[in-house]
Amino acid sequence: MLIRKPADIPSSEITPPQVWRARRTFIQGAALGVGAAALAPLGAVAATYPRPGEDEPLTPREFVTGYNNFYEFGTDKGDPAAHAHRLRTRPWSVVVDGECARPGEIGIEDILSGFDQQERIYRLRCVEAWAMVIPWLGFPLGELLARFEPTSRARYVAFETLFDPEQMPGQRRRVLDWPYREGLRIDEAMHPLTLLATGLYGETLPNQNGAPLRLVVPWKYGFKSIKSIVRIRFTAEQPPATWNRMQPDEYGFYANVNPAVDHPRWSQKSHRMIGGGWLAKRRETLPFNGYAEEVAGLYAGMDLRRFY
Repeated sequence: MLIRKPADIPSSEITPPQVWRARRTFIQGAALGVGAAALAPLGAVAATYPRPGEDEPLTPREFVTGYNNFYEFGTDKGDPAAHAHRLRTRPWSVVVDGECARPGEIGIEDILSGFDQQERIYRLRCVEAWAMVIPWLGFPLGELLARFEPTSRARYVAFETLFDPEQMPGQRRRVLDWPYREGLRIDEAMHPLTLLATGLYGETLPNQNGAPLRLVVPWKYGFKSIKSIVRIRFTAEQPPATWNRMQPDEYGFYANVNPAVDHPRWSQKSHRMIGGGWLAKRRETLPFNGYAEEVAGLYAGMDLRRFY
């Protein structure tokens, strides 16, 4: 057996404390048995989840489903609602691989029947200084990841959207480097606020909102919440993210909501709620979109101006 003393280990190979603490909690839950841990209902635990946004009126459904960024169907905000009917969401499966002990593929029906879908009201923000309050249906991403047993080398989680220009006509144009890709650090992916959404307003997720399975990370800007996921991969290195690679000076990998860091083309110190019109009163943007109490500890010691 090769025993490596701390002096022999490069700093790049040392897992940050916040990551291994989160992973230890994660693995302790998984150790109860993959089936039991993954399929157990949330029960009383779900009631303790913070629900920022529930004291605000919900964004009207027509705005949530009719005003979208989903370039796979076009660059205009109305294009997804007009063209997403082409997307076939059955059959659908997600490949999970990389740095994990049990790589494999899981079908959407197994996901829908195997995890407890509960409503969570989250405020989701776009970088363009607007926000929505949406009642998502879904479950914590970590419950799915537990089934595949990430190893100690799994420091990040990468995501990939379906690539099929026949179903997604926007992919016929090279406006982005297809397929759309995103990534999270593993402790972010395992946080109970990180949601795999399967619906909204008590209904199946509409195609234009990322059917049949999308990510929701409510303390980050909206482009991190990748839609129509077909692959999840555990990685040792920071994975590529579409907007971060195309315009890194505008779209950081972390993309945490931070009013102190402006977008190069507009201020992010305030925002409007979708549905109120351009004359609606602007609201102060809160660090981490108002979820600082729950997630700020993930970034202790980081320069959030540099790692934006």
